[in-house]
Amino acid sequence: MKNSKVLTAFLILALSLLMPKEANSQIMEVGATGGLSYYIGDINPSKHFNQSEIGFGASLRYYQNLRWAFRFQYSRLGLTSSDEVVAFRPERNLAFNSDVNDFALIAEFNFFNYWTGSKKERITPYIFAGVSLLSFNSTDLEGNALQPQKNEGVDYSTLSWSVPFGIGVKYSISKRLGATLEWRIHKTFTDYIDDIEGYYLDEPEMQRGNGNSHVFGYNNDWYGILGLTLSYRFNLPSRTVCHGM
Repeated sequence: MKNSKVLTAFLILALSLLMPKEANSQIMEVGATGGLSYYIGDINPSKHFNQSEIGFGASLRYYQNLRWAFRFQYSRLGLTSSDEVVAFRPERNLAFNSDVNDFALIAEFNFFNYWTGSKKERITPYIFAGVSLLSFNSTDLEGNALQPQKNEGVDYSTLSWSVPFGIGVKYSISKRLGATLEWRIHKTFTDYIDDIEGYYLDEPEMQRGNGNSHVFGYNNDWYGILGLTLSYRFNLPSRTVCHGM
């Protein structure tokens, strides 16, 4: 119940910030995204795109001008990893699957002037950053939920925050259609997407009494997506607002 209230409040705030103050300046796009999502954390500390899963989502983008845009992004990302495949510490034999629902508010900066529908300024690289609210439901490979098992003796929340950031390229296909190719990475504020906190002690280490276990641990989990978005522009601006259209 508490998680749903936080999520509702975040959605209301995000949508209110995207709404332009003047109706005649409303220049927006809706988009659909598909791509490959992956996890970085205690099981897979460094291999981007390792054991990639399907990720998809939808977005609402508001263009403030030719260089700045703001968007609300919903993403549903499949994440998985196993010691057997990654082989970072195969002796642990740990693995998990998770579906992450991510709700993000993102600011974008275009390196070149750009607007979907422009005949002169059809392409631009861009960078972006923002904040997101995420929920996850991690299971073992047999589909058993991991959070209720309290494997590490902690009753952790499956709701958390992240900082999404990355790079991309925008291309104007036609007067109303645009495409973006984007690599987005999320630095989360939870260490339990994989149901492991920090450095996991195996049986030989527990017998040795390893007192420096957390020195080599990984504080929080990360995830990313390489996605292609097709967007549709509506409520076209006047020529006095956007040049080169």
